[in-house]
Amino acid sequence: MTTLSFLMYIILLIMIILIIIVNLFSKKSLMDREKSSPFECGFDPKSFSRTPFSLQFFLIAMIFLIFDIEISLIIPMVILLKISSLINFSLLIMFFLFILILGLVHEWNQGALSWAK
Repeated sequence: MTTLSFLMYIILLIMIILIIIVNLFSKKSLMDREKSSPFECGFDPKSFSRTPFSLQFFLIAMIFLIFDIEISLIIPMVILLKISSLINFSLLIMFFLFILILGLVHEWNQGALSWAK
């Protein structure tokens, strides 16, 4: 039993060394400034940090988050269809969608969705 575990440790050590060697030889040595810099909202991160932030980008990100959370709340409701009655399920879905549409209409009336400024 000890020879088997010793053999497994030797094989593990050889595999780790091979992975490190392959990793060292497979890297590209050419470093590009544009590829190594992070992408931050469409502006150059190495420029002045107090440049004005795009409000449209922020709005798109918030709308994406709202709809992402909405989908993550609607998908588990399919399980409720098996548990509850069809009338209760329909009322729950209509109430949820009514709140979302009411919030969308409110944002629209406030002018938050106007793209041309």
